[in-house]
Amino acid sequence: MFEVFPVMRQLHELLRYVTEALALPAARPVHEELRRALARIDGLTRGSAESLAGLEVNALRGEVNVPLLRASELARAHLPGRRKNHRGADLVGARLSGADLRGASLRGALLVAADLSGADLREADLIGADLRDADLRGADLTGALFLTQAQVNAARGDTATVLPPALSRPAHW
Repeated sequence: MFEVFPVMRQLHELLRYVTEALALPAARPVHEELRRALARIDGLTRGSAESLAGLEVNALRGEVNVPLLRASELARAHLPGRRKNHRGADLVGARLSGADLRGASLRGALLVAADLSGADLREADLIGADLRDADLRGADLTGALFLTQAQVNAARGDTATVLPPALSRPAHW
């Protein structure tokens, strides 16, 4: 059970990302590929403990990342101007208060203790971004892509922080 739980958690995270991508109308060109990925991942969640323990989750993530990245690009393509690319960036403790990060790629970015207060993060791609202790007070995360409740829970915010409707404001805010 202890070996399988982390694998299952990651599979369910992937299911959530793929389901979110399928809800993006602009991502229609990759919907078929996303549906295939969804069916495959769903099937894996029904596997035996032995098959799950032996699953190469990182390889699966790499495969599923291709259509997820394309869905993100398609969903953000309508935004005017050049979108910032901070994919995988080390922004630990960065001072980004009031920054225009609308439509930015912050995939896998380290934003630990970053000051994002008042930042415009509308439609930013936050898949895998580390938001532990990030200051989101007054930030606008409307339409943020692939933002999870766990990421929000790990950050600091307030009543002025705008979250996507599917996420809840943590009690500690």
